[in-house]
Amino acid sequence: MGSIVFYKNKKNGITYAYESTPYWDKEKQQGRSKRKCIGHVEPETGEIIPNRPKDNGSSKETEIKKRGPKPTEHCKRTFYGATYLFDEIGGKLGVTEDLRKCFPDTYEKILSVAYYLILEDRNPLSRFSHWSAIHKHPFGNDIPSQRSSELFASITEEDKFKFFSLQGKRRSEKEYWAYDISTISSYSKCLKQVQYGHNKEHDPLAQINLALLFGQESQLPFYYRKLPGNITDVKTVKNLLADLDYLGYQKVHMVMDRGFYSEDNVNGLFRDHIKFLLGVRLSLKFVKTELEQCRDSIRTWSNYNKEYDIYMVCIPIEWDYTQDRPYKGDAIREKRRMYLHLYFNSQMAVDDELEFTKKMIMLNEELESGNIVPEHKKLYEKYFDVKSTPVRGTKVTARQEAMDEAKKNYGYFALISNELKDPAEALKIYRNKDLVEKAFSNIKERLDCRRLAVSSELSLDGKLFVEFIALIYLSYIKKQMQDQKLFKDYTLQDVLDKFDLIECFERPGCEMSIGEMTEVQKNLYSLMGVNPPT
Repeated sequence: MGSIVFYKNKKNGITYAYESTPYWDKEKQQGRSKRKCIGHVEPETGEIIPNRPKDNGSSKETEIKKRGPKPTEHCKRTFYGATYLFDEIGGKLGVTEDLRKCFPDTYEKILSVAYYLILEDRNPLSRFSHWSAIHKHPFGNDIPSQRSSELFASITEEDKFKFFSLQGKRRSEKEYWAYDISTISSYSKCLKQVQYGHNKEHDPLAQINLALLFGQESQLPFYYRKLPGNITDVKTVKNLLADLDYLGYQKVHMVMDRGFYSEDNVNGLFRDHIKFLLGVRLSLKFVKTELEQCRDSIRTWSNYNKEYDIYMVCIPIEWDYTQDRPYKGDAIREKRRMYLHLYFNSQMAVDDELEFTKKMIMLNEELESGNIVPEHKKLYEKYFDVKSTPVRGTKVTARQEAMDEAKKNYGYFALISNELKDPAEALKIYRNKDLVEKAFSNIKERLDCRRLAVSSELSLDGKLFVEFIALIYLSYIKKQMQDQKLFKDYTLQDVLDKFDLIECFERPGCEMSIGEMTEVQKNLYSLMGVNPPT
């Protein structure tokens, strides 16, 4: 009597069912079995789907599998306008193609969850079933909570890096890539990388750090990395450079804020032939030296930039490059060309001095009243002398020299680059870096990632990747809205709602038909760089 056995194909992940029939091998004098594949197992239901009958040419009714959407078996009306927009964007940016290459068995589920995260502002994934019932989406079926957890867990690091590599090669080689890190808080105590660290939003919870790489011209993200919550920004650059090398990116241009500056990081950027623009502190020795020499001359008419209302100057300098070579037992020490850009903003100087004065008034009042704040102890000692006598009481005297020294650099800031000579161009590129902060806001607020609600490392990694996919679509839409000046009349939600009103109607044996569209909706498709559905 035969039995059914199951084997999972490691290449495609599909489990096949075989009918096993035992028999006696007279020649070898041992029991053996014959196996015949009878079908594959549907992962969601566990049902065995029989194989199609082989077409020997004798039957004209044999079904031929065709590419494209599966024909519907029921009449149904669903919302389709936003899905169509995302499908077109995915094709335009190569996201769908790259996902299909990297995740051939699950890319449709990844896209469906990403679409849901974009449209259902801040709603948890437990609401996906309701959304799926009334929307047309790539996967076409419900993805219950258990299935979504399995989906997240199936996303491997190797496949993610393959996707990053494909997407990065689609970006312009000449654009600067903005790199920054943000914190994401978590209630979980079982995730290893959730640690207490410096939280930029002053959230008391433990956290992980999320590093993001963003193209400034395309305004699209194409790389991210999850980091332990107690890792500082400056320590991440070394691994970033290793990742960029592994991904095979060529002619890289990086822009980073001063939190990433260190001598080792600058040496690493030079070593890997990466063009960079980096914010630096005024307290650095080489910056302080150059600033003292041009402090009086920088605020002249020839250095004034009308567009930015800022005084600016570029100073060519030499960097003391060092590279240790353990394999040769020596070190390379040489001079490398670099440009120091110094800026003075008079309005910033006024604002900073006003803020400093208010702080000094507060500290003075605390000392005179005796309401000492322990956290302010170092500031008391730096800016005030305090004498107390039984007759005259407490007398507080300001240390004017210390206050003048603190105010001396108000309004000044500095950038360094190994490529950009024009301080105005450098400032423009550096200011555009704030689009990364906006991207972090998108992924935290709109994509439901302010608080991590997963309990395993695999689920966390997979969910972050799907949210990253959703961020690509959001970033594209926001850039189009900005370029087309749509934010004067619409919010992002307004535009998505306009598209999401458009329906499609499917009937067995008929092509899908699109519901009525207004001229406003058609115009919005065009402004998004997409032809309206027909």
